Amino acid sequence: MPSIPARHAIIDQAMALLDILHYPDPRLHKVAKPVEVVDERIRKLVADMAETMYKAPGVGLAATQVNVHERVIVIDTSDAHGQLRVLINPEIIWASEEKKVWEEGCLSVPDYYDNVERPDRIRVRALGVDGEPYEFDADGLLAVCVQHEMDHLLGKVFVQYLSPIKQTRVRTKMKKHQRETV
Repeated sequence: MPSIPARHAIIDQAMALLDILHYPDPRLHKVAKPVEVVDERIRKLVADMAETMYKAPGVGLAATQVNVHERVIVIDTSDAHGQLRVLINPEIIWASEEKKVWEEGCLSVPDYYDNVERPDRIRVRALGVDGEPYEFDADGLLAVCVQHEMDHLLGKVFVQYLSPIKQTRVRTKMKKHQRETV
């Protein structure tokens, strides 16, 4: 499925910015349920998630991050933010044995970046915003982003790939950040 223009064609209604959960919020560890039907409610969620992702700014956002525990992801890795991908009920159906290390960040873990090793290439199957199934191959940043966001749907944050010492540091830093911003 080709990507859809980012700020067009999702739905024709007002979009709302959503609150992004911050690590170590326990709601980030809930496993998302499959979407039963792609209806207006899901299309509105997609539109709101896209607007939230662009405003943050980020390149991907999973519904879990906005406290909606359904299998919905929005991604746009384009430089111009004009190639929104919508993945509903996504699944990785193939992953390369070759791994690659990328520096990752996360809207739920603000101002923290670290290296994570993941499969270099993947093949993904998902439903689009129209409810129709599609598949695509991904490598580079898109492959990393899909895997990162799919982890959120499984209740996993990228910090969990790090050493226990780094995890403790990040948790402490995020708790301190939350106290300072409240």
